[in-house]
Amino acid sequence: MNNNYRALTRTYRPLTFDDIVSQEHVSNTLKNAIKNGRLSHAYMFCGPRGVGKTTMARVLARVVNEVDTRVDGESLSRTLNIVEMDAASNRKIEDIRSLKEVIRVPPQNGKYKIFIIDEVHMLTKEAFNALLKTLEEPPPHAIFIFATTEPHKVLPTVLSRVQRFDFKRISVSEIVDHLRSIAAKESISMDEESMHVIAKKADGALRDALGLMDQAIAFCGSVIRYKELLQALNIVDKEHLFEFMEKVKERNAHTGLTLIRDLLQAGTDIQEFLVSLTEHIRNLYVAQNENRTHLIEATDETKKNYAEQAKGFTEDDLMRMLHLVSDFQVKMKEAQQPKVQFEIMMLKMVHMSRTHELHVLLNELEELKKKSTNGQSRNVDSEKNTAKDQSGRIEEDENTETIADDSTELSDQQHLHHENTGDSDNGTSVSSQLDPETVENTDETPKINPVRPAVSYRQGAEETEAPEEEDLFGKPSLGYHQTGPEQPSRTDHKSSAEVDETDTDVLKAGKLIVKNVQDIQAGWKEFLNSFEKVSDKTLFLQVERLQVDSLEGRELVLKTDNEFARNVVEENRIQLTKVLKSQFGVALSIRCLVDRENRNKKKTLNPYEEFIEIQRKDPHIRTLIELFGAELDY
Repeated sequence: MNNNYRALTRTYRPLTFDDIVSQEHVSNTLKNAIKNGRLSHAYMFCGPRGVGKTTMARVLARVVNEVDTRVDGESLSRTLNIVEMDAASNRKIEDIRSLKEVIRVPPQNGKYKIFIIDEVHMLTKEAFNALLKTLEEPPPHAIFIFATTEPHKVLPTVLSRVQRFDFKRISVSEIVDHLRSIAAKESISMDEESMHVIAKKADGALRDALGLMDQAIAFCGSVIRYKELLQALNIVDKEHLFEFMEKVKERNAHTGLTLIRDLLQAGTDIQEFLVSLTEHIRNLYVAQNENRTHLIEATDETKKNYAEQAKGFTEDDLMRMLHLVSDFQVKMKEAQQPKVQFEIMMLKMVHMSRTHELHVLLNELEELKKKSTNGQSRNVDSEKNTAKDQSGRIEEDENTETIADDSTELSDQQHLHHENTGDSDNGTSVSSQLDPETVENTDETPKINPVRPAVSYRQGAEETEAPEEEDLFGKPSLGYHQTGPEQPSRTDHKSSAEVDETDTDVLKAGKLIVKNVQDIQAGWKEFLNSFEKVSDKTLFLQVERLQVDSLEGRELVLKTDNEFARNVVEENRIQLTKVLKSQFGVALSIRCLVDRENRNKKKTLNPYEEFIEIQRKDPHIRTLIELFGAELDY
């Protein structure tokens, strides 16, 4: 057994700037600074784990002090001119004070004394404050190099005194190239799929990739193949991911449940599978467009498989599935029954309505809406025409009756004139008998009032000739309009019974009789049915909340428990007034109040009850919920 074996992460640690992978923006800057003699007294290297921060600090120290390459990076800290300290274990103010004593000592050989402090964010606030003065005005021979994965925890006063470099994650392709070169040096046979698996699991950290490669060599030997590597690293097989999505595409719930059982029996971790499934669906979405396949981190053969399977889905379907799996990935951490939750997720993906089905359904709903709207419009137009015809016939009948009554009165007066003057109807025209001069010169003939304009009346109702504005805001209350001397009335031709009836506040409109607020309340449901036909859904839902409170003269007082409903009613007052007039036969002004007392006493619905209430009020929403299987999540 070789007792001197060193792990790959230690054996292949870079010794020069050119050996460092994927951090050229840092190494080139430092090389130029050294070349031009513009080295700063303090640097800070930030970035995720395993990307080369500490390695870059050691290479910089080696180049500045011209250390022989035979001295590896780990031996640099044994030299007197390079001091390396771990702030995670030396984080107190006493450690910084002892460091300050060493800083004053000049280098024994070389130009600079370099202090590398790893995980510098772990220092306490007091330790940072103790270092500030020295960091701002260090000796000319001192260079500080800080490395940290969490720069946001470093005091801003420290960050303002250093040059900061941010290291980036290493791409999968760069890690694969580096693994390929190391496998050649170590005489290891590894297929491309295995190298991609290791590079993806390393998550941008080259040190992690080398550690996984060491583990694979220990398990598989000098020949590493994909199937054996999956067992060594407990990685989800991509074939299982393709098979899972194939069951979803076929919408086969039975075989999907069987696949989940087999995966769990094989020891697959559900959380790891969901992480891999999320990336798999993302790759399927990318593969929808062949110009984006370079964004998939996989071999060429796997990219072709992604493109082939992506044909069975649309981008919208994949986006919905991606959102669903991501949500379950979060919920699974707190699930009491992970297996059941996993199966529920799969069943939702299987039974989920596809995009083309939704488009067909939405088009049908749109057509149904158009037909319904056209039908309502035709019904409204028909009702308007019918009402107009009826109104015209009634007005015509009333005018005819009025003219007939006036003619009768005129004939009675003419007959009286004939009796007084002794004239007969032997060819003498009415116009000559009513000659103003003749009438004026005859003392015995009573004066005939000029014929007044025809005024139509509706039995038990006010004058129809009155303008709408006066109906809304005038003085008359419900019932007969009491005429003054300047407005001649025909009540002198009515019987005493009719006069008594007109003195009461009674308004008759068709079959409806409005005496008081109870009559309005009795016909309110019929009013809502009529209003629903001529208004949009939003307005009707708010009017439906109204309650009839009282009738004050011509003003109808309504109450609601919602401020928004009151505002909607105020904005649509004219439309409500017109429907009220057509329903009850009289134009009423509307005043809407918010019943705050009842609103406060109103029972508060829980989210589920509100969900049920919304479905009850809107049949379209209920249909969508039943078709798409929507659930309340609260």
